[in-house]
Amino acid sequence: MRINLVSIGNSRGVRIPASVIRECGLENELEMRVEDGSIILEPVKPVREGWDEAFREMAARGDDAAAMPESTDTAFDEDEWTW
Repeated sequence: MRINLVSIGNSRGVRIPASVIRECGLENELEMRVEDGSIILEPVKPVREGWDEAFREMAARGDDAAAMPESTDTAFDEDEWTW
């Protein structure tokens, strides 16, 4: 599909047909990036989207161990000391 750049104030833009907006699930806010000279527009994904499924997969693989030990006490913490 070919479209034209149109003037929008001091900038230029494109009009996205309603059928494309519906098909892509676009709403009011988009993510835009440039890759290899192409402009990529995507719907904004909610923060942490997909985390629940990722955690379930980690648990199924046994890859959900704590990153830090329960206690971070050291010998220094256990020795008696005074001011």
